Amino acid sequence: MATTLARRNPLLDVSEFRGLIEPLFSDFEAQLGVSQSWMPAVDVIRNEEGVKIHADIPGIKPEDVKIEVENGTLTVSGSVEESKETKEDGGKFLRRERRYGSFSRSMTLPAGIDREAIDATCENGVLEVSIPLPRRSDDGKIEIKPKSA
Repeated sequence: MATTLARRNPLLDVSEFRGLIEPLFSDFEAQLGVSQSWMPAVDVIRNEEGVKIHADIPGIKPEDVKIEVENGTLTVSGSVEESKETKEDGGKFLRRERRYGSFSRSMTLPAGIDREAIDATCENGVLEVSIPLPRRSDDGKIEIKPKSA
């Protein structure tokens, strides 16, 4: 009988657990008036040309998002203001699931990235950051030459 091994990603397990636990505390924090911190969902794609990062930032204006590169790390940060809708209407939230507060995501970049070549666009609530990879020298064999005496 053959045994199949499945590769597990412990970070994914932690992320799933966090997703189950966070809602329990978010209602409690909202009742206390504590500002919430959150992270946008991010996809990172690498191909021959470079790396693309897609971050979900619905309802956030591009001018409220900051993208910085420092010491080989790309950081996307910003904030979402709390909705004042019910306070103005004299109502009370029965359920509150939309996120507000500040966010920050940081990713280590491959060595040799040109900061000036990084491009960012935003469409339909999705931020796309395009990072061209640096040119590498051709792969191949290196000839060993004898030292002359």
